[in-house]
Amino acid sequence: MSPDVPERDDTGRVLIFDTTLRDGEQSPGISLNTTEKLEIAHQLARLGVDIIEAGFPIASPGDFEAVQAIARQVQGPVIAGLARANPADIDRAWEAVKDSERPRIHTFVSTSDIHIEHQLQATREDVKGLARASVAQAKALCDDVEFSPMDATRADVEFTAEVLQIALDEGATTINIPDTVGYAMPAEYAAFLTRLYELVPDLHKAVLSTHCHDDLGLAVANSFSGVLAGARQVEGAINGIGERAGNASLEEFVMLLHTRGEELGLHCDVVTTEIARTSRLVSRLTGYVIQPNKAVVGRNAFAHESGIHQDGVLKERTTYEIMDARTVGLDANSLVLGKHSGRHALKQALEDLGYPVDGATLNTAFKRFKELADKKKQVTAMDLEALVTDELRAEIPGYGLEWFEVEASSQRPPHARVGVSTPDGRSIEGSFTGDGPVDAVFRAINAATGIDARLREFRVDAVTGGQDALGEVSVVVELGDPDAAIAHHTPGVLAGERVTGAGQAVATDILEAGGTAYVRALSAAVRRAQLAADAPQEDRAALLSTP
Repeated sequence: MSPDVPERDDTGRVLIFDTTLRDGEQSPGISLNTTEKLEIAHQLARLGVDIIEAGFPIASPGDFEAVQAIARQVQGPVIAGLARANPADIDRAWEAVKDSERPRIHTFVSTSDIHIEHQLQATREDVKGLARASVAQAKALCDDVEFSPMDATRADVEFTAEVLQIALDEGATTINIPDTVGYAMPAEYAAFLTRLYELVPDLHKAVLSTHCHDDLGLAVANSFSGVLAGARQVEGAINGIGERAGNASLEEFVMLLHTRGEELGLHCDVVTTEIARTSRLVSRLTGYVIQPNKAVVGRNAFAHESGIHQDGVLKERTTYEIMDARTVGLDANSLVLGKHSGRHALKQALEDLGYPVDGATLNTAFKRFKELADKKKQVTAMDLEALVTDELRAEIPGYGLEWFEVEASSQRPPHARVGVSTPDGRSIEGSFTGDGPVDAVFRAINAATGIDARLREFRVDAVTGGQDALGEVSVVVELGDPDAAIAHHTPGVLAGERVTGAGQAVATDILEAGGTAYVRALSAAVRRAQLAADAPQEDRAALLSTP
């Protein structure tokens, strides 16, 4: 039981609920493992979010394992597990979060007629019964219970109010109002919450929360309108990742409060100087690149191209900047270490970045640092972050790129040979000719593994500027064929299905980074296919969801 359930705070403190590891991970192509989720969760704790929604425990054994690990190891924030209004879901969520110092069960059921009729194939009375039973069950297990009426903004407000009163009667401590499909506009969303306060007197006793999607580009605006209407918890994801167009961008909302909140009497406890680091970590581990002009964390967010702007900023920063880049931690390009820096200096630099390392891990990090320092004139904090996150990926069991050779010229098609390690420890080789050097390496990996994977996405980004920058490659591969009448040679994938996997890697050599990212994406896809093979037929669609 949790003695520290957040209560509504009329002084203007807004609780920040991070759903990067749950709703964010449902973005197409993202499939984080337990190690990666745990690393993100630790960074979210350093960021100072109030609640971490760690996952959907019943979705898969891997999701349960990750939520449980976060609950046991991450200190500070409330750790929440999501559950449908279903007894098995709620029991599973509790098993996953119960070891947290501050556990929460978050349960939900739809209140819009379109969901009730077509998705639930139920009635309004059924929904009331599900809400009552699920909240009562959750409350019997955990003091801190959040309830969400899914698709609320397209639902009848009077009926939604009835369901919320039932949830409150059964002990819900937080009521979340989702704009599930990003349909609402700010004035509508605020009016919806205001009307709920009028219809549900007990709503003032709970924390009212917002959960807004960005399908019309209004997620942050709607969240802010909800806070102005009385909500004191905002749900969002780092970099705005999530289903379809994503969630409210957590960093944008936080900096909105930081920049304009004082005049409105609103604030939150997020450590803003950790924002940029958190954003980069999530980007690297998910493979979702941050657009250059992304508010707050994009590389152009504080850049000035116009001569007039540059002149103004040089004279006085506030002429064209409403935020200081250092406030969000965008000062990581500074020189951290040089070629002759020793092991102790590296260890200290990594600890300062939030990565305590020792023993074999430090030895591996030092080896990679020396290799990089031999190729680069200066090693920045962003370089070190990239190396550390790449080492996290290297620890994941699966296929590995041992070596590669590429013969390329303008006279004939490139030919590649590769050596690949298998999940069971064997070494295998393959060769192939491709349209280009990268394509040749990827086809050679397919030949070595015997898996007919198809490249869906390939992207190269520079970690920092300059000719000697680390290259970061992101790859998405696809197994199976949705149009096939029979299954191909992919274990776990049935005829007519497809499964995707994503992989990332960094290196100064793009071919090396690309090949490593490809085998990691292949490993992720195979793992998802194997999970699906062991799952009941009705759960396969969720496990094999694709873009």
